[in-house]
Amino acid sequence: MSKPLEDYGIIGNMLSAALVSRDGSIDWLCLPHFASAACFAALLGTEDHGFWKLCPSDAYQSRRRYIPGTAVLETRFETATGTVTLFDFMPLSDDEERVDVVRIVRGDHGHVDIDMELVLRFNYGQAVPWVRRRDYGLSAIAGPDAVELHTQAPLQGKDLRTVSRFKVRAGEHVPFTLSYHPSHKVPHFVPDRMESLDRTVAWWKEWAKHCRTDHRFPEWHEAIVRSLITLKLLTYRPTGGIVAAPTTSLPENLGGTRNWDYRYCWLRDSSLTLYALLNAGYREEAEAWRMWLMRASAGHPDQLQIMYGIAGERSLPEMEIPWLPGYENSGPVRIGNAASAQVQMDIYGELIDTLHAAREAELAPLEQAWRLQRILLTPLEEKWKQQDHGIWEVRGAPRSFTHSRLMCWVGFDRAIKSAERFGLEGPVQRWRHLRDEIRADILRHGFDAGMNSFVQHYGGKALDASLLLIPQVGFLAIDDPRVAGTIQAIEKGLMRDGLVMRYVPEQSDDGLAQNEGVFLACSFWLADAYAMQGRLDEAATLFERLLSLRNDLGLLAEEYDPVRQRMVGNFPQAFSHIGLVNTAYNLLQAQGPARQRSRSAAPHNGTGAHNGATTRHGQSADRSTANDGGPAPEAADAPRTADASGPARADPR
Repeated sequence: MSKPLEDYGIIGNMLSAALVSRDGSIDWLCLPHFASAACFAALLGTEDHGFWKLCPSDAYQSRRRYIPGTAVLETRFETATGTVTLFDFMPLSDDEERVDVVRIVRGDHGHVDIDMELVLRFNYGQAVPWVRRRDYGLSAIAGPDAVELHTQAPLQGKDLRTVSRFKVRAGEHVPFTLSYHPSHKVPHFVPDRMESLDRTVAWWKEWAKHCRTDHRFPEWHEAIVRSLITLKLLTYRPTGGIVAAPTTSLPENLGGTRNWDYRYCWLRDSSLTLYALLNAGYREEAEAWRMWLMRASAGHPDQLQIMYGIAGERSLPEMEIPWLPGYENSGPVRIGNAASAQVQMDIYGELIDTLHAAREAELAPLEQAWRLQRILLTPLEEKWKQQDHGIWEVRGAPRSFTHSRLMCWVGFDRAIKSAERFGLEGPVQRWRHLRDEIRADILRHGFDAGMNSFVQHYGGKALDASLLLIPQVGFLAIDDPRVAGTIQAIEKGLMRDGLVMRYVPEQSDDGLAQNEGVFLACSFWLADAYAMQGRLDEAATLFERLLSLRNDLGLLAEEYDPVRQRMVGNFPQAFSHIGLVNTAYNLLQAQGPARQRSRSAAPHNGTGAHNGATTRHGQSADRSTANDGGPAPEAADAPRTADASGPARADPR
């Protein structure tokens, strides 16, 4: 029986990541990188597919937490004879092939007998390695992969497993290190584990303290910091790419087939990721993300993909793994992602919007960024009319999705604003004509007057949560009746147990059977829309409901099943945590990400709050988080007034 996703925490070192359950079992780990084959794959199968467990031999009670401000996981086990704490972490490394998993059992009180069980199965649980004893522990090798287990605990082989039982007394430490290296290379040196723990804790605390947020609201502050640490854990340090999740094939519907590999980097997430990082004060990470985007998207504009590998790889062929039954028998298990070859027109606008926001935020100027924007717009002049598979990567027939046309409009709009505000050269008059043409097309075909709402695709009646982004990108003002009608329609048609579905599968031909859970990012978008409308209490109530869905470690999956009251989908999910961060800032400051984006302006230094600006809490924004040179102050609960003459604002027509 699979464990609930809520049982898992994440540890990592910005090269790879592991999922650790509350019973001390690591059930998912890919080595040496996020998208490498897993050596522990019990998450998607059984214990026979690989895991590593440390827990008391006798009955116990456990509780856990992250050491505050870090990615170091503490699990405290209490037994009848004593108490121990298990520390799990992955030390940081500048070597792209050096990945260590460190586990330290510390005796706190009395004495506790501990059982260790290690089942290594390379190639996603398929390959049993050749294991040899060493004076430091053991080594295991299978094809290109090898690991060393460093420990002084007694080890014994049993039924193709390695087991150990040892006693830990108060004041004692028993460390373990699982150390990866390519099988043709010599293993690397493993340093003292206690020193490594101290260095790892110190590094994360130093990183986390730079988060710019309001400490007067501690629950929200802690949620923001934990989400940012999670996003950092999902970053591939050598390139700056951010994976959507560290897992593959965790189902969006338990027992169903909506199972996808999310260990890649999506262009669609780029602009919202940038706003989250900049508002939190992490300019270095924002710059690294922009540079990854520039490298990954380099090439002929007709070959722009919706997603890439962590280093910018283009080939992500999808295949099924038949020997893994899947999480709660939700098959098939897939690696690779066929959606990488789909046509999705919105990514042009997403990328251009991100590069414009980076320019507004005064990240290091890049001449090639403007050149790339202009190159991307050339094919978009004709391709914007093309049907595609949309933001949700449906596997049904291509359509004219309203959100895709909306982002095509954004592409030309941001290029016009960049040219006007920064004196950049380009065919602005032609872009204006195209922007107006796309706008008229959307208003004519994407809005249903009878429903008083925008619709998912031209000629249809289905709703779509992506329509909540219309005011955020500045296409229409938040007080436009068509925006209000769309929000009302989504409240009536897409709400399930107070949360927002992406769309109703029965009303949308997405090429797949079964329903799915509610998509958590969409509920954050609704909270953002409420905040922009001045419905701040409703926005805060929805936000706090979403916070309550996190597990005890503050982590969110992609979706939530309101019937089973469980998280579903890949875990932890970057897009969910990006939504959390951005919505928090939309509520805590007058000029949050939603308004910044609607005015096509990003923060320059810090959160974008202004001295004296009114927030939901009716208090002045802290001067220490002021935006130097950002958008003009504007009350969070006042409707945005579109200004046709100001290039920082959206065209109101």
